[in-house]
Amino acid sequence: MKLLPKKIPIKVGNKFIAVLNEKTAHALDLFAGDRISIVNDAKGKLTAILDITESKDVKDNQIGLYSETWNKLKVKHGDKIFVSIAEKPKSTLYIREKLNGKELSAEKIDAIINDVVNEDLSEIELTYFISAAYTKGMSDKETIALTKSIVKHGNRLVFKKNDIIADKHCIGGVPGNRTTMIVVPIVACAGIKVPKTSSRAITSPAGTADTMEVLANVQNDAKKLTQIVNKVGACITWGGGVDIAAADDKMIRVRHPLSLDPKGMLLASIMAKKYAVGAKYVLIDIPFGKEVKVKTQKQANDLKRDFEHIGSLLGIKVKVIITNGSQPIGRGIGPTLEAIDVLKVLKNEPEAPYDLRAKALMMAGVELEFTGKAKKGQGEKMATEILTSGKAYKKFMEIVEAQGAKHPKLIPGPLFFHVTSPREGVIKAFQTKRSRTSRASRALQKTKTRAFIFTKKSETAF
Repeated sequence: MKLLPKKIPIKVGNKFIAVLNEKTAHALDLFAGDRISIVNDAKGKLTAILDITESKDVKDNQIGLYSETWNKLKVKHGDKIFVSIAEKPKSTLYIREKLNGKELSAEKIDAIINDVVNEDLSEIELTYFISAAYTKGMSDKETIALTKSIVKHGNRLVFKKNDIIADKHCIGGVPGNRTTMIVVPIVACAGIKVPKTSSRAITSPAGTADTMEVLANVQNDAKKLTQIVNKVGACITWGGGVDIAAADDKMIRVRHPLSLDPKGMLLASIMAKKYAVGAKYVLIDIPFGKEVKVKTQKQANDLKRDFEHIGSLLGIKVKVIITNGSQPIGRGIGPTLEAIDVLKVLKNEPEAPYDLRAKALMMAGVELEFTGKAKKGQGEKMATEILTSGKAYKKFMEIVEAQGAKHPKLIPGPLFFHVTSPREGVIKAFQTKRSRTSRASRALQKTKTRAFIFTKKSETAF
């Protein structure tokens, strides 16, 4: 059926959606959520998800096209659009197989990821794939296949063959744990290249990318990032802005609302990004505790073995440390206060959070030894010397300037409320999930809202 296009000037986020009048949809035997093939003569064609309206805004002889669909088809007023029902991608059959508990081949996983990147799967279908991975689990073969497929369908950073490329990652779930912004400049000062791509918040009030964005631009393409790393030795940027792992970023958006982290997808998500930036050495931090992603020491040890095994299959040397996730790291929660904490540590200010400084120095020391830049047992000493000399702060500011500095006044919002203890006593436990209630409403992702922790475990509350 040929129809006249009507532009709906609304962006729906890189999705192709078209709207038909209820009468027209009925004539074509189409239902809301169906896939339709849309052809604009020689200008272009695509597959879109159908929405149906009872309104007369879209007439019987028209098809409504949202901005992305209109632009992709290069539509001009007066064009005629040919509409027909489209077949479902074969990948939906593979998703059904996974829901039934079958192990998927590398080819089938690649077909799913290809359709994810090309927007050929609806969010509902992608949700089923993630749910299947969550409930049925993923084998090592599936995890490796998923990792390689994510890399295949995204950009990669390429550096000189003899460059030492290192990276780090924290499993997350611990508020305020902004060690990356301290570890990266310390390690870069030792002559190691660190192309660090970070995520936004998934299970904590702010991700490293959210906090770094307070100080600098975090949306850079692969070419720009390669230039930055070659120039100053490191970067700290948002992975979603690089298109290094486009499929993974789409899956993260679906996983986000329920904070779902299927183990196979967690491993693939992390290792794909390390593989894509050319990392030869990767340090993984697994915090464990009752209220974070990894609950027990046993779960942490199992995940440690998984990371080391997957790393060996990918040709990446992986070092895993298991840390205490029972309370936030640092004093600030939320991008602005976390950025203030980081700068206090880098500037060696007396009021810098001790726990954040200590953990960052420990991790930097491990990475310096791991990459061969420091002798065994001397890494933390070397890291401390780099930090106290002011070199780490200087390197961090070079990274900020290279990415595009914002030079903000780090002043939290004007409204505040003090939460006080009803009686004096020593803090025995910290409910980190409580700090994530604001994440659910996205309040703490606004740079001027925050929480500041005055008292932590083993300290006295008044």
